[in-house]
Amino acid sequence: MKLITFTVPCYNSEEYMKKCLNNLLLAGDEAEILIINDGSTDNTGKIADEYAEKYPNIVRALHQENGGHGEGVNQGLRNAKGLYFKVVDSDDWLDPHALSVLMSKIRNAVKLGKTVDMFVANYVYEHPEGPGHVMKYQNVFKKNKICTWNETTPFKSTQYLSMHSVIFRTKVLRAAGIELPKHTFYVDNLFVYLPLPYCRTIYYMDEDLYRYYIGRPDQSVQEKVLLKRVNQHYRVALALIDGFDIKSIEKQSPKLARVIKHHISMIVTITAVFLYMDGSAEKIYMCKKMWAKIKEKDEALYHALKYRSLSALTTIPGKPGRTFTVSAYKAARKIFKFN
Repeated sequence: MKLITFTVPCYNSEEYMKKCLNNLLLAGDEAEILIINDGSTDNTGKIADEYAEKYPNIVRALHQENGGHGEGVNQGLRNAKGLYFKVVDSDDWLDPHALSVLMSKIRNAVKLGKTVDMFVANYVYEHPEGPGHVMKYQNVFKKNKICTWNETTPFKSTQYLSMHSVIFRTKVLRAAGIELPKHTFYVDNLFVYLPLPYCRTIYYMDEDLYRYYIGRPDQSVQEKVLLKRVNQHYRVALALIDGFDIKSIEKQSPKLARVIKHHISMIVTITAVFLYMDGSAEKIYMCKKMWAKIKEKDEALYHALKYRSLSALTTIPGKPGRTFTVSAYKAARKIFKFN
């Protein structure tokens, strides 16, 4: 049995994918690496086949027509044989020590019959000049101990779970029916969000596992690219709003509902910021529509987001309010260097 599947979606990744793959090979033959060649036009497919031939017990190369990052994740999940599932983007990598710790934790959990639904670990914003801000979660989860949502404490306003910080049990993702939209960026927010109600147990390891590289000019998180693709971020935000009946979740687990509300707040905030940065009448109207949709879907959620969360900053009326929101975002960007 494979303990974990690492899925590596690749599109024209020839310049940097080898660093990622060589790093993941450190997990050994208890892991499998699925390289998803997403219709690349460079040597990505050739490199994938070379790794699959050289490491046949670990690496599989899967080739598909271009479907975007989400379809790469979908393809990995369809073919995964590992007990756990982790997405690693082709320009990122995992810390070798933390990877060893993760594999040991999974191995011991299997041995003791205490497999958990979700592992959480820290991630680091990596820049060309070196490591930047580390996203940690020791204030939210109990360290090195299996816990439930009821044992968690609130996220800080600057914290939220991302694709980089989570390792899901594969059967949890399948139970959640994960099927990410094709040809859409920023669907990693859906990937993290949709399985949460299916996660009963969580294990937080206070290790800086994921190294999230910020530095390529064509990255989806670069400001100019985000502005160009803000409509896609908007679609993801609307999908998050439609995702669950939060009132039902709140009856079963108020603290899980709190996590979900916080996640929606973060994505709504980011979406509003970039709609405001665009500044056109169309984009400002889209932001109003987003808030109207929240109110229509769940009035209690609307009031929580508008008056008691970070997203309240995006509701200050008029052009001065929009200017303040964008300025606050830019100040945070300088501190945390997230794009």
